[in-house]
Amino acid sequence: MKTLSPEEARQHLLAEEKAAICVEGSIDLRQTKLSSIACRLQCNDLDLSGTPIESLPKSLKVRSRLTLDNCTSLQRLPKGLTCGSLSLRGCVFIDRLPEQLSTWFLNASGCPRLSSWPKEATIRNGNVNLRNCVEIRELPGWLGPLGQLDLGGCVNLHALPEGLQVSGWIDIGGSGIQSLPKSLANSPLRWRSVPITHQIAFEPDKITAKQVLDERNAELRRVMIERMGYLKFANDVEAKELDRDTDAGGQRQLLKIDIDEDEPLVGLVCNCPSTNRQYFLRVPPQMQTCHQAAAWMAGFDDPKRYRPVIET
Repeated sequence: MKTLSPEEARQHLLAEEKAAICVEGSIDLRQTKLSSIACRLQCNDLDLSGTPIESLPKSLKVRSRLTLDNCTSLQRLPKGLTCGSLSLRGCVFIDRLPEQLSTWFLNASGCPRLSSWPKEATIRNGNVNLRNCVEIRELPGWLGPLGQLDLGGCVNLHALPEGLQVSGWIDIGGSGIQSLPKSLANSPLRWRSVPITHQIAFEPDKITAKQVLDERNAELRRVMIERMGYLKFANDVEAKELDRDTDAGGQRQLLKIDIDEDEPLVGLVCNCPSTNRQYFLRVPPQMQTCHQAAAWMAGFDDPKRYRPVIET
């Protein structure tokens, strides 16, 4: 096995030469046209971000970081893949992780098809980021212990396995999780990166308008309003009506709520024509009329150009 410099190895890989190569360093192939790896390769770090790589060879050995961000042609990873850190951000066709995977850190954020876990694998001691992995419905029992776990946007994930241990925080913002197992009862929580309490996470019906208005942290206050529900918050604080008219769903209102040390909260309250469900749709604070707000939501900068025949 030849020992090459990172640049020499880079040229071998781009030329798709068949060889056995060892590199004591990092190989950067970001944004190249590399679609396959023909050689047997060992290296410390390998970055293939943004390449049209379709698969990785079983012979690949990466001692530290393997970065495959935005490899949109990649569908499979080799069985037994071992590396210190694996990043798959934006790999939109990856739907499963390989059997016998072994890593400390996993970033699979923005992998909308990822849904299947291997029966046997090791991901422990580091951090796992599964943000916006909308097809994930469960986590495997072998996962962890972990340092941090980001499950933001995992809308189809409703429960976590008993026995899972996370020493740092768990982000559940926008996920389907409504409670934690006993093993995570004392774990700090986040909502889209904002630290929150267990009440905000799991008892939003107990949040009061006074609690929201008394909260000095603007980011946390916005999360509390989201969890409480914009419409309920607007009703509880008796929001100021800026405008009123009617559309296909019936009467609609443009409401404004002034908040200390933050921009006003302005929203269009309207009914869905098919379900009659009422919504509070947040719009920029400079909106003055219901029509202007509806036009903005439809993508019109000039409200005069927004003339819907049928609204659904």
